[in-house]
Amino acid sequence: MALMTAGAHHASGAGAGAWCAAAGAVALAFFLGVSWARHRQIRRLTAEIDEVLHGGRSVGFSSCREGDVAILTNELGKMVARLARAGEQLAHEKSALADALADVSHQIRTPLTAVGLMLPGIEAADDPVRRKRAVCELEALLDRVAWLVTTLLKIAKVDAGAMPLNMRTVTVASVARRAVEPLAMTADLHDVALVMDVDESAVFEGDARWTAEAIENIVKNCMEHTPAGGTVSVRVREDALATSIVVSDTGPGIAPEDLPHLFERFYRGRGQGAGETAEEAALRAPGGFGIGLALAQALVSAQGGTLRAANGEQGGARFTVSFPKLVV
Repeated sequence: MALMTAGAHHASGAGAGAWCAAAGAVALAFFLGVSWARHRQIRRLTAEIDEVLHGGRSVGFSSCREGDVAILTNELGKMVARLARAGEQLAHEKSALADALADVSHQIRTPLTAVGLMLPGIEAADDPVRRKRAVCELEALLDRVAWLVTTLLKIAKVDAGAMPLNMRTVTVASVARRAVEPLAMTADLHDVALVMDVDESAVFEGDARWTAEAIENIVKNCMEHTPAGGTVSVRVREDALATSIVVSDTGPGIAPEDLPHLFERFYRGRGQGAGETAEEAALRAPGGFGIGLALAQALVSAQGGTLRAANGEQGGARFTVSFPKLVV
């Protein structure tokens, strides 16, 4: 009886050992299978990363169903997608910079070419009156170049987020006076009336200095397109959502095809007359290089405001600068 019991125990132990060995083999096979699958996923992932590093355009990684590798794959996919978008944005900005530099080169070369053409005439002029007039035109052209360079530097600062803003509660009346007063003499010389109809209590949140410069550029643009005897008006409109400064003129208005491009840099539209050279246009329109309105929009946008252009119901152009009110 004892012998049989010992044999049964021996058989039972052998069976348990066999089961353990089988279970171990299955576990080992499963582990090896998982390791092989993970190794294959990592090798595939490594190859795809290498392709991206060598300029591959595809940003989609092979899908993994679950596990740490799947999480890693998804995160890498997101990172590469962001890098691809950043690369596309950089390429777009590089192209835009090249176009802008070409425009700047052309705009500066135009008045400088005119200067070169005028100098021999000044030297050869015997009539003091003609010489004085030519010198005045020369000074005007040089002023245009200085204005252009200064304006471009301001736009570059706004684009780079390096323009310091002193945001505070500002009265519209003070900004309007600051914008209009430097232009009063020019308006008188051109027989253009400057009218301000601004509520002294109207306020907005913004930078007084840069807003005044934006309004000044808009008023200057309106003056350039308003005939003698016309009027340029600065008014305020206020409601529960925003405070708006409206600048309007009694000129010919804005051509419909020009409206979508009015705030593009160096866009001149139909303002340059038929048969008129760029030099003549530069002399006729102070600062008329097509960036005054672009600077105005950049300055307003940097403060969270908007600048819109339209034609008035009674004719003429209308520019609306709006600053949203803070909702408490």
